[in-house]
Amino acid sequence: MCVFAGGAGLLGLGSAASNLFVGSLALSAATGIAQRNAARAAADQQYQSALITNESAERSLALQQEALADNLKETRASKAQESLAKTIQALQAKGRIRASEQAGLTVQLLLADEGRQAANQREAINQELESFSRQYTRRTEGLIANRDNRRNQLISNINQAYNQIPSLGQVILNTATQGFNTFAQLA
Repeated sequence: MCVFAGGAGLLGLGSAASNLFVGSLALSAATGIAQRNAARAAADQQYQSALITNESAERSLALQQEALADNLKETRASKAQESLAKTIQALQAKGRIRASEQAGLTVQLLLADEGRQAANQREAINQELESFSRQYTRRTEGLIANRDNRRNQLISNINQAYNQIPSLGQVILNTATQGFNTFAQLA
C-alpha cells in the first residue's frame, strides 16, 4: 500500500516512513471511532435495560401497594365487625342487667359500667386500626422510596455509561497524539 509513491514523502519523511505515518494515523482514527461506536452501543444497551428494569420496578410497586391496600381494607372490615360485636355484647349485657329485675342505683351503676367497658373495647379497636393505617402509610412510603432508589441507580448507571463515550474531539485529539508519537519515532 503506497500512499505516496513519490520521492521525498510527507513532512520530510521518506516514502516508506510517510506511508507508515499515514497508516498509523488512519488506524488510530479508525480504532478511536470504533471504540466510540462500541461505547455508544453499550450505553444505548444500558439505557434499554434500564427502561425494562424501571417498568418492572413500577409494576412491582403497583402490585405491592395493591396488596397493602387490600390488607388495609380487610383489616378495616375485620375491625368494624369486631367493634360491632363488642357493641352487641354490651347491649346484650345491658339487657341482662335490666332483665334481672333489679332497680335503683346498683342497676344504673352496672349499666354505666357496661357502657364504659364497651366504649373502652371499641376505642382499643379504633386505636389498633389507626396504628395499622399509620403502618400502611409508612410501608407505602418505604415502597416508593425503594422504587425511587432503584430508579436513581438506573439513571446513574445510564449517565455513567454515556459519560464513557469518547467525544469526537477526544477521538481526534487521541489520533493527533498518536500521530505525533509515531512521527517522533519515525523522524
